[in-house]
Amino acid sequence: MSGDHMDVCGLSEAELTAVCLETGLPAYRGRQVFEWVQRLGAADWADMKNISRADREKLAGRLTLRLPAPERVRVSRDGTRKFLFRLADGETIESVLMDYSGDRSRDRVTLCLSAQVGCAVGCRFCATGRMGFRRDLSAGEITGQLLAVTAYMRRADADFRATNLVFMGMGEPFYNMESFLRAARILNEERGQNIGARRMTVSTAGVVPGILRLAEAAPQMGLAVSLHAGTDDLRDTLVPLNRKYPLAVLTDACREYARRTGRRLTFEIALTRESATEAQARALAALLRGMPAHINLIPVNPVAGSTAERPTAARAAAFRRALTKRGLTATIRAEKGVDIEAACGQLRQEFNDFQRNKNS
Repeated sequence: MSGDHMDVCGLSEAELTAVCLETGLPAYRGRQVFEWVQRLGAADWADMKNISRADREKLAGRLTLRLPAPERVRVSRDGTRKFLFRLADGETIESVLMDYSGDRSRDRVTLCLSAQVGCAVGCRFCATGRMGFRRDLSAGEITGQLLAVTAYMRRADADFRATNLVFMGMGEPFYNMESFLRAARILNEERGQNIGARRMTVSTAGVVPGILRLAEAAPQMGLAVSLHAGTDDLRDTLVPLNRKYPLAVLTDACREYARRTGRRLTFEIALTRESATEAQARALAALLRGMPAHINLIPVNPVAGSTAERPTAARAAAFRRALTKRGLTATIRAEKGVDIEAACGQLRQEFNDFQRNKNS
């Protein structure tokens, strides 16, 4: 392994061991550094008490250790926390922590991670898409979100641990496939966070090559597809990517994913006044017939500048009934963090607006 000042947060235990050997240090130092960073959350070389100062200095000459810095943290009435992190180059990203541990049937603490700064897909109802694409995140910046959230939460709770990960934050993970997969593998390592692949889910707007690659590279990981409509004409207006991968092509890939992995897919429908209709329910039932699938119905969050309107609660419930009577499994997802604008990109957009106004 070669290279100067690699991000320690983006290296596996084996890679850190290789760096230590190249640096003239014993192999076990790699294990120690990996555990300090990935399991114990060390944010500074000085935190690594069982590594000599001389060895820490040698490692600091090869490796960069810097977690994303919390710029803002908002806490919802329901306990959801939204983090705005500043990266080394000044860009900002978001992560959302959702605590379901009070619900015995859903005893988990889920962290939503970003894969990019901004997004190129441009879904009509998404605050991130309105920013455009800035850049991909490195594997270290993806894992660093979890490490930074863990460090923050452990100030009050020394035993805090995220149990589940969803790669559903800012950006399209399948447009940053290698970094996303590397981060997932690192977070799965036994001496690190040790989060099982079955406790990880990745969401895509419908990047067909990525769906097929995931089936080969990480078949145990959950897949959620942002479908949002059952007809091409409506989906074209909601998800511009549909013009490249229309519904027939997308659902063929989903069926192939299910065949290769034996896993059930999740399809997400952002409910708008346009999509929550009887006609769309019929189209979805025809589109997904026979596929092992669960449908998450998500009333759209209010986003500045978006024309997408959420349906009434009664209409959302009627839409769910229209799906279930046609044999589909569907639930209206419990909303978390609406009062803190927990939808992707909203806090970053607000922060950027504040900075512009302050400097004008």
